[in-house]
Amino acid sequence: MPFPVNGILSALALLLLLWRAEELAEACSCAPVHPQQAFCNADVVIRAKVVGVREVDSGNDIYGNPIKRIQYDVKQIKMFKGPDQDIEAVFTAPVSAVCGVTLDATGKKEYLISGKAETGGRMHVTLCDYIMLWDSLSATQKKSLSQRYQMGCDCKIVRCPSLPCEISAPEECLWTDLMIEKQVHGRQANHYACVKRADGSCSWYRGVAPPKKEFIDAEDP
Repeated sequence: MPFPVNGILSALALLLLLWRAEELAEACSCAPVHPQQAFCNADVVIRAKVVGVREVDSGNDIYGNPIKRIQYDVKQIKMFKGPDQDIEAVFTAPVSAVCGVTLDATGKKEYLISGKAETGGRMHVTLCDYIMLWDSLSATQKKSLSQRYQMGCDCKIVRCPSLPCEISAPEECLWTDLMIEKQVHGRQANHYACVKRADGSCSWYRGVAPPKKEFIDAEDP
């Protein structure tokens, strides 16, 4: 018995809708963060070149299917935060839909890579981690990686969702780049760190040298 054309089209439309809904559900979504927040949240932060790439098996899922990951072999140039041993391999998911990261593996580019520590000189990264070309970082960001960001890890950077906005606690710094400049990599992200002051409160700081212990006031961004 032949099926009505309208019925077949409706069924196909439903299947397409369900497939699209599943695809959207699996898409990677990350909230924007200030570079200092990314540094403080990460287990490992390194400067490195990627010198090789391959797909590897990382066990099986609950159905017995192999789990694939991309392994990037890296040459570490400097570690800003992490274990005592050098990082030799960076792992990520195979596709961006599940937050996989794509890096240039020719060894010609240097990256700032932050992520979660794994054993044996390895780390795992996702699109939600802070990964930037080294040459794209500002001079302030590069200097802050060595000390200033770590000094502010007890502070909390709060994103301004709409104007007017204000902090709710003295240990907070208000991040307004997205609201005022309509971009993540704005003036505060590129040139400021949120640092704890002598009275226990936190404030934006911009300077060449790390803040002194008696740091009291800061220039407003």
